[in-house]
Amino acid sequence: MATPYLNGYSVKPASVDSLGIVSFTDGTNAVTPNQKQCEAYGYTYDRASGTCKAFTYSTSLGKSLNNQSNYVRGANNTTETGTNNTHIMGESNTVKGISRNNIIVGSNNEIANGVNNAVVFGNYGLAQRPGEVVIGGGGFSGAGKGYAQSSVITLTGTTTDATPTSLYVNGDSSNTIIARSSLSSFQGFEATVIGVRTGGIGDGNTNDRICFRIEGLVYLIVVDQKKNTLGKFGLTAGWDGEIVFSGTNDMHFAVEGKANVDISWSCTLNLYEVII
Repeated sequence: MATPYLNGYSVKPASVDSLGIVSFTDGTNAVTPNQKQCEAYGYTYDRASGTCKAFTYSTSLGKSLNNQSNYVRGANNTTETGTNNTHIMGESNTVKGISRNNIIVGSNNEIANGVNNAVVFGNYGLAQRPGEVVIGGGGFSGAGKGYAQSSVITLTGTTTDATPTSLYVNGDSSNTIIARSSLSSFQGFEATVIGVRTGGIGDGNTNDRICFRIEGLVYLIVVDQKKNTLGKFGLTAGWDGEIVFSGTNDMHFAVEGKANVDISWSCTLNLYEVII
């Protein structure tokens, strides 16, 4: 299966040669990746040679090339090419390629392609977002991965005006999309949001702050949500947040600040998901 483009990148890995050097493409032409592009896809950048490497070649190389830095215990577990620094303890789990720094404990779980820094516990859980902590709920007696689960992700970002701004998933400035299954999925959610003023010339003062919770239910691109302010101090009128959509199915969490006011935002998003 071809490697998909990561969000924000116009190049992707095309092949790995026998020496471990990764070739990239822009879809038409061969491209020499820079360090940022190489490491975004889970590979190691060799500054000395200016190459992107999937592994360091050795004449005594005697184990799976995509398992060099992984720790796997249990039967029928799979780590695909480009998987690095991943720990698995359990049975029949899968970590898709181009991923790193992940953990699975349980059975029949999956971490999606290109997802980094995720953790999955239980069974039949599916991690689709960077930095996600997933508890798999059995998938309706094994009907499918991600069919019944709960998870937590963190989103962050800043605003300097009143324009709705989508927060970054796990702090990744190239990704504001909260990935969802393409099947008929439902998401209940609780988003606890903190906004703190850090500067700007608008009315109010540094350290003006607010904490509120947005709760709701999503199906396709239909969302029913409500806001409850948990606490606030200073001039925070108009500071807000909500689940929004772009394109045909892309879900985001967007916040809104105030003109000429610099605000730092952090959102802890709890998701409760069912696929029918």
